[in-house]
Amino acid sequence: MRMTLGRGIVAAACLVWLAGCQTASGPDGSFPNLLNSAVSPQAAEASASAAAPPSSDAIDQPPATPQMLGADPNDDLSIGKKYFRQGSYGLAERHFRKAVELHPRDAEAWVGLAAAYDRLRRFDLADRAYDQAVGLLGPTPAILNNRGYSYMLRGDYKRARTTLMSAQARDPGNPYIANNLQMLDESARKAKAIN
Repeated sequence: MRMTLGRGIVAAACLVWLAGCQTASGPDGSFPNLLNSAVSPQAAEASASAAAPPSSDAIDQPPATPQMLGADPNDDLSIGKKYFRQGSYGLAERHFRKAVELHPRDAEAWVGLAAAYDRLRRFDLADRAYDQAVGLLGPTPAILNNRGYSYMLRGDYKRARTTLMSAQARDPGNPYIANNLQMLDESARKAKAIN
């Protein structure tokens, strides 16, 4: 009896949390290109090594507030990004998950969580996280690009092409989307050669 009551309380708490996550309104402003580098680890390393040193203007910026997830280098979103760039996807997932638990309306954290799940081959969980991000911001080119890459990882080339073409239609000059379409063509060719 005691065990059943405890499970009921935990289940109710989970349902309350999930109900709070399904909001339709999101933050204003543009969606940061969080994990476009997730598409190509080599590109992530190149951009990280080519990053410019902080300017003196960075000193004049106001201190980060708890609502500005990602502004603090020690918050879960920033740590998740760091681990993701290093290829430590399990640790990245843990920090992105903490970030979405604390800030369920942060689309960037949801996309990071989805990308980490993709790399861990937990596509069922990745789909849920992408759905949350789309619910917050709509189908932005960055989210469609990452989701198209997710389909490519699964070997679902038809859905990958449809999703990536939709992303490209919304942002024709995006080099990350073009790169993913090129990788998709190469993957499809290799799959046909094997069959």
